[in-house]
Amino acid sequence: MRVFGVDPGLTRCGLGVVDGTPGLPLSLAGAGVARTPAGDGVAARLLALDREIGEWLDRYRPDAVAVERVFSQHNLRTVMGTAQAVAIVCAARRGIPVALHTPSEAKAAVTGNGRADKAQVAAMVTRLLRLADPPRPADTTDALALAICHLWRGASAQRLAHAVAAQTAAQTAAQTAAEAAAQAAAQTAAQTGAQTGAQTAAQTAGAQTAAQTAESGAPLGAAGRPREGVVSPRARSAGGAR
Repeated sequence: MRVFGVDPGLTRCGLGVVDGTPGLPLSLAGAGVARTPAGDGVAARLLALDREIGEWLDRYRPDAVAVERVFSQHNLRTVMGTAQAVAIVCAARRGIPVALHTPSEAKAAVTGNGRADKAQVAAMVTRLLRLADPPRPADTTDALALAICHLWRGASAQRLAHAVAAQTAAQTAAQTAAEAAAQAAAQTAAQTGAQTGAQTAAQTAGAQTAAQTAESGAPLGAAGRPREGVVSPRARSAGGAR
């Protein structure tokens, strides 16, 4: 899995790409910083940031993008939140899923301590990616920490989602099979009942015809009806009396 981490900022936006699978060694695919001149207008700087992040996405083609979650409490944070939105839009434009992680989540994933300082984060990122030297500047380290955080946490969440989806599919299949079996059984019972009813009606009609014929004394034909041209003994005796 390849994850592209973004530490949003207008002056320096940290970028880092990490390849890996939970439980296996990680590897660095790319790292850097997108810079925009502080003297330029906000619109021009956001456009430049959009262009550079887009180039990174097209070059590395990540499976997911991890962006630092920014809380807009002050003016500086609001500007950083705008840079965050640029990264999200760039990924969404290419159909790449985006996840937001807080700095504490990234620190906890990398160092085991959500309050670790930058030196501790840099040391662990260097160790996990098996680098000779810590990434520079700190924005790059933060972006790589975000990518590592999502690679580990996101993969676990994805496995859980797949397991839930598989369980749901199995339950749906079992319910569908049970409903189909019940419907088939109901149809079979209805058909059997109809056939039995028809046979019973036919037998009853035949019995009634036979009883009536027996009362009249006429011989029965093949269909259970009196044969034409045959006079019953009762009729003959009645005629002789006359």
